[in-house]
Amino acid sequence: MPASAPASPLPLHQALPDLARWTAAFRSAEIPVLADTADALELMRANEDAVDANRLGELIGTDPLMTLKVLAYAATHRSERLLTDAETVTAALVLMGITPFFREFGPQPTVEDTFASQPEVLDGLQRVLRRSERAARYALAFAVHRLDPDAAVIHSAALLHDFAEMLLWIHAPALALEIQRRLRADSSLRSADAQRAVLNIELNELEQALMQAWRLPDLLRHITDDKRAIDPQVLAVRLAIRLARHTAHGWDNAAIPDDLRDIGELLNLAPNHVEALARKYD
Repeated sequence: MPASAPASPLPLHQALPDLARWTAAFRSAEIPVLADTADALELMRANEDAVDANRLGELIGTDPLMTLKVLAYAATHRSERLLTDAETVTAALVLMGITPFFREFGPQPTVEDTFASQPEVLDGLQRVLRRSERAARYALAFAVHRLDPDAAVIHSAALLHDFAEMLLWIHAPALALEIQRRLRADSSLRSADAQRAVLNIELNELEQALMQAWRLPDLLRHITDDKRAIDPQVLAVRLAIRLARHTAHGWDNAAIPDDLRDIGELLNLAPNHVEALARKYD
């Protein structure tokens, strides 16, 4: 990817020609967060001495956009003396320190304010955010059941799995709406095909390119890479995303039995026990 690829003015109304241009456009763009997150951060800022990394990490860990901002900042400002990457928000906050965090992250812009006059865009973005947050809880449940030592990273990976789609809604809402229109008009159309037709790229490619540009931890990049589908950690995240997508409006979607069967094969559980486990974390 050429380092000199020029950034394009945002928001985008037309597709960029290639992955390098998309990456340049998004890598330094401002990212708004959920209003609940922004409000809670200001309450914590007012009583900073009572805040620790675990408490702050738990708050940020429910917001995919704020999680992305913190991990990207931590990775790009990582000291060369450190031998390990910060693979979770809490780890990043421990390395950063609470006071430096509040100094670097002032009052946050919010998606609700940004798209107050565009309810269709706000609805599309919030749908992806809710799905990602639920998928992260499912993925954590699967990882804990498997006794995976990287359970916290798997939670982060599921939370961030669709962050390129979130950024598309934020920085190119007209194009996100066009992809949504095409998918709704043709139930047989694959998401990746619709993305390539509208954007000239697939969002998974953009996600991996941005993670590399931000120097996010290798393990996080590995787990979010759908091309490594046979890896059980990657599979846990993909299946969690699938289940969150299919249960978005309840547990009566016709695809859910297949989801429960596939998850059961990963966890060595019967489908009814998988459902009980997922509902516990829902």
